Amino acid sequence: MSALKIVAILLIVAGIAGLVYGKFTYTKATHEIKAGPIDLALKEKKTVNVPLWVSIAAIVAGGLLLFVPKRS
Repeated sequence: MSALKIVAILLIVAGIAGLVYGKFTYTKATHEIKAGPIDLALKEKKTVNVPLWVSIAAIVAGGLLLFVPKRS
């Protein structure tokens, strides 16, 4: 399987995941204090919305890459 086909499949999978979930969240450590035996950390939860058009564009781009003819 060529690298182009792998990229195409990854784009399609990412596009479908974007359509299904629509957003993803992650936790970011913003402040951290270490004072002797005491450790304090402030973690902030962030949410990123994936636009519908990005998901559709990824699926279309992946589909087009799957059908690109192989050069000799």
